[in-house]
Amino acid sequence: MTDIGFIGLGIMGRPMAGHLQAAGYRLFVLEKSAAAKDLVAAGATACKSGKEIAEKASVVIIMVPDTPDVESVLFSAGGVAEGLSKGKVVVDMSSISPIATKEFAKKVNAKGADYLDAPVSGGEVGAKAASLTIMVGGPQSAFDTVKPLFDKMGKNVTLIGGNGDGQTTKVANQIIVALTIEAVAEGLLFASKAGADPTLVRQALMGGLATSRILELHGERMIKRTFNPGFRIELHQKDLNLALEGARALGLSLPNTSSAQQLFNSCVAHGGKAWDHSAMVKALETMANHEVAKG
Repeated sequence: MTDIGFIGLGIMGRPMAGHLQAAGYRLFVLEKSAAAKDLVAAGATACKSGKEIAEKASVVIIMVPDTPDVESVLFSAGGVAEGLSKGKVVVDMSSISPIATKEFAKKVNAKGADYLDAPVSGGEVGAKAASLTIMVGGPQSAFDTVKPLFDKMGKNVTLIGGNGDGQTTKVANQIIVALTIEAVAEGLLFASKAGADPTLVRQALMGGLATSRILELHGERMIKRTFNPGFRIELHQKDLNLALEGARALGLSLPNTSSAQQLFNSCVAHGGKAWDHSAMVKALETMANHEVAKG
């Protein structure tokens, strides 16, 4: 059975690695990670560096916050790249720059290894339930090798195209998610301010064309005032920055993406960088001087 290295045992990475371990795969993790202790207690092997993980595992999965973090994991002294050899596969499941991804892939390919960018959607809930959507860029042969692993972590796994295409798809996903959060927040705020019960409004909307997973999950958060992440606003800001930077490079206007980012900026200004991204509603509530609900 495939030996797997897993670097990045955060809110999402920890349960994702746990699903692989529960399926019988042998895991290699960084010993300095506090989250690794339970995995090691269950049989994972603790390693001192990314290099050591890459030497021992045939597939190395990375799940860290941002582009510089992936670059550090791969190419810093003692990093994963130093332990790569022909036939190994690096799978970056972080959400990072599509442009940087293509450069990382070239450097990994030069070591004789394959590279897949495979960002995910579904948040902490999807990670725990192994129901993530996984958007993959890279060669078919590497995808076929890793697909059984993806199937242990997600339900909707799609090879989009070449390296960078997975990350491009994730950026598109994050645009849609942000704008849908804004739409749900505005709708519930309007209803509440007009005097309707937002709980019953949401219940009614769940049966019509306006229904969505965001109305279901994040609409409930807005009503119950449960803004612990989840998916942190600062991470969604990072993703929207990628969207807006890409739009500038493409000569493309994304006006509503820009407004969603401004609402996130307002939340951060009020101490909310670590709030769940559903807390975008709080920026709208500040402008309205009205809360959707009191919780």
